[in-house]
Order: sequence, then C-alpha cells, then structure tokens
Amino acid sequence: MTKLLEEAFERAAELPPEAQNSFAEWLLAELESERRWEVAFAQSSDKLARFADEALEEHRRGETKELDPKSL
Repeated sequence: MTKLLEEAFERAAELPPEAQNSFAEWLLAELESERRWEVAFAQSSDKLARFADEALEEHRRGETKELDPKSL
C-alpha cells in the first residue's frame, strides 16, 4: 500500500462510523466503475480500431468535411 493511500485510510478511520461507511461505499463503487470501464475498453478495442479505419477511408475518399465549431 502506498503512503498516500495509507494516510487516506488513517484519516478516514477518524470519521464517525456513518461517514466511514459512506466513504467505503463511495470508494467501492468507484473501484467497480473503474473495473467496468477497463473491461468495456478491452472488449471494444477491435471495434474502435475498425471505426477509426472506416473514418480514415471515408476521409481519403473525400466523404468528410471539416467541422465548424460555430455551426454546432
């Protein structure tokens, strides 16, 4: 465990039990969210690469146009 994480847990341990539980629930939810994002990106890398290849091919064929931020 890193020193910073250790310090965070030490400080969290000083909170009232209800606040500790809230913090723990938030931290666990964040860790699970991060895990889901990692899985989603790992499973989608082939699709993203295909989309990028298709977009580049469309650009080479002249089927794209420059984005005008003022028109958004």
